[in-house]
Amino acid sequence: MEHSSKFFMNTACQYFPCHDREGDFNCLFCYCPMYTYKDCLGNPTYKESKGKTIKVCTKCSFPHDPDHYDAIMQFLREHR
Repeated sequence: MEHSSKFFMNTACQYFPCHDREGDFNCLFCYCPMYTYKDCLGNPTYKESKGKTIKVCTKCSFPHDPDHYDAIMQFLREHR
């Protein structure tokens, strides 16, 4: 995939790849912009810790799929 404003892959990152995923890996959303939303587009799990619910995204690769850029941007526009 060509590098663009919608995609880049940082294979030099010490955490690359941070999720199990085949194919192109988009590092643009290294920190997921949907993390604070309970109704995010990904597939997080939740766990209880010290009386708080914590969102766990370790098995979610939704923001790293290059084809999901437009859906994420639309989600963020709708949830401002």
